[in-house]
Amino acid sequence: MATKEHHFDISAKVEIQEFKNALEQAKKEIENRFDFKDDKAKELSFNEKDKTLTILATSHNKAKSIKDILDSKLIKRNLSLKVLREQSIESASGGNTKATYKLNDVLDDKNIKTINATIKNEKFKVSTQILGNEIRIKAKDIDELQKVIAHLRKIELEVSLSFGNFS
Repeated sequence: MATKEHHFDISAKVEIQEFKNALEQAKKEIENRFDFKDDKAKELSFNEKDKTLTILATSHNKAKSIKDILDSKLIKRNLSLKVLREQSIESASGGNTKATYKLNDVLDDKNIKTINATIKNEKFKVSTQILGNEIRIKAKDIDELQKVIAHLRKIELEVSLSFGNFS
């Protein structure tokens, strides 16, 4: 009888519905906050097609406050703060500040190489296979796969890792 090989996939996928829920909660809090009461610019918008988040506020500090509110909502929904990567903060019309963030949901080549190197350096008894923007980890022993996951959760990357497709 052949031994079954187990596997899982590593990606940087973001649960988009949870992200949108956090966004809606942040918008509600901003609407009800006293310090934003008279502000004309207090916009928090997400373009799903471009995967960009835009914050429009009356000042740099207010833009930072809006981002902090969103960060707290992301944490409450078990999403990493790494799901957003800052693109730019610039002056907008009317003396406002516009901050743009990109949804960070793709494992790029640099992160894939880092993950592969980490697994090889630790000499886990697993094999890795790159599948586009995902990495498949295979092993005969489930415990070995769990050790890989535990180790990868400890390393510092620019993206939030998502583990799925277990079998």
